Amino acid sequence: MTLTHFDASGQAHMVDVSAKTETTREAVATGCVIMSEATLALAEGGAAKGDVLGVARLAGIMGAKRTADLIPLCHPLPIAKVALDLVPDPDLPGIRVTATVRTTGRTGVEMEALTAVTVACLTIYDMLKAAEKSMRIEGVHLLRKEGGKSGLYEAHP
Repeated sequence: MTLTHFDASGQAHMVDVSAKTETTREAVATGCVIMSEATLALAEGGAAKGDVLGVARLAGIMGAKRTADLIPLCHPLPIAKVALDLVPDPDLPGIRVTATVRTTGRTGVEMEALTAVTVACLTIYDMLKAAEKSMRIEGVHLLRKEGGKSGLYEAHP
């Protein structure tokens, strides 16, 4: 398999997408922050720093928009939609984070969706670390992507 971010001599480069057709692209990623039941109760009820889930949602949106600034070979994209769902899950216990990102362009938004989830999870950790430093960020992965030459991808459970 050929990796697209390396040229024939093995040097890193930004992929030339100028010949690709613009299509609607969408990606969905997920991850979770595992914590104690007591910390989850703080997150749901509002912690000392404020609305944990609301701030994490905004941080995830901002992260998606800044992906090209963080990942060296990512293309800056005109993002049409970023939506984050942050769902407290007592079975973990913790918070499940899912991001959906959409654009119309020549390259996909998988990295933007993964970045949104990661930044939201890091923000949850930051806002709750005074209560529990042993929280874990786990399972960040791509659930689905569609559009472009490779078409539909869906992760299998």
